[in-house]
Amino acid sequence: AAAAAAPVPAPAPAAPVATSVADDPNAIRVLLSPDVETTLVAQMVGRISQMQTQLGARVAKGRTVVAFDCSEAQARLKMAQAENASAQETLSVKQNLRQLNAAGDTEVTLAAAEVDKTRAAIAVSRAQLANCTVVAPFTGRIVKVHVKPFQGVNVGTPLVEMVSDGPLKIRLNVPSRWLRQLKVGTGFQVAINETGREYPARVTAINARVDAVAQTIELEARMDKVYPELLAGMSGVARFDLKP
Repeated sequence: AAAAAAPVPAPAPAAPVATSVADDPNAIRVLLSPDVETTLVAQMVGRISQMQTQLGARVAKGRTVVAFDCSEAQARLKMAQAENASAQETLSVKQNLRQLNAAGDTEVTLAAAEVDKTRAAIAVSRAQLANCTVVAPFTGRIVKVHVKPFQGVNVGTPLVEMVSDGPLKIRLNVPSRWLRQLKVGTGFQVAINETGREYPARVTAINARVDAVAQTIELEARMDKVYPELLAGMSGVARFDLKP
């Protein structure tokens, strides 16, 4: 009988990308940061009626993130609108009487001032109602939630933290002696610890001040495109191809 074919050996796994600064004297530790990050806070005293997001969720710019119970503010707006309608009617009557010389200029002026006052009250009520909903100022993701539905909060209470959804910034400090060879647009490779992969990036900003104690200078950089597997807070090392 014919001899059985020898099994084909499986290919050896690729060696992981080294992400230790000790592996290369030109390797610099880096941190991935979002382009924009912010903490949304309460602009009013009230009770949360809706939480329309959760940890890690993606939210579009302009979408409501947190909504408050604003029945009282809505009632104040209706009252201000009713007072404005009454003031408008009074002003119209005074103007007609003035044409008949049955009312003086002062009465017309006071009626007009009352109309302006009620209009201002409407504007205040609408501004208060605008604070009843907290919307996302940019498209991004929720990275921390500080409150719970139906919780009462005060002005300035942190609600949620957001980071922008887009290309991440790379922050790093390099030896200041490298300034002879570095410029905006200089390319380099970034090895990320969490993924074990390398990514191309370019310098986008160079600080205007050298750290005199550490003899380093801060840089900002960006990757050439968006990589979905990368998250803000990941770290690794950058390697520059510089002359000694």
